[in-house]
Amino acid sequence: MEEAPVEPSTVELRYRYHRAQRQARVRQRQENRLARYRFYVAMAVLLAIAIAFVIGAWHEIQHLFGL
Repeated sequence: MEEAPVEPSTVELRYRYHRAQRQARVRQRQENRLARYRFYVAMAVLLAIAIAFVIGAWHEIQHLFGL
């Protein structure tokens, strides 16, 4: 049984296609990791701001009511 002749350009195109697919998967994983880090940083900043407001409010309450 003879194998069908293979065009060298077709092989190169398939290599490029699969290489692009692999690079897209790697890039997607990197983007997901960076998005996770951005989320945690944003949550930490918001938590710090909330804590600062609570502490400031507590000091004002103590000052107003003489606690």
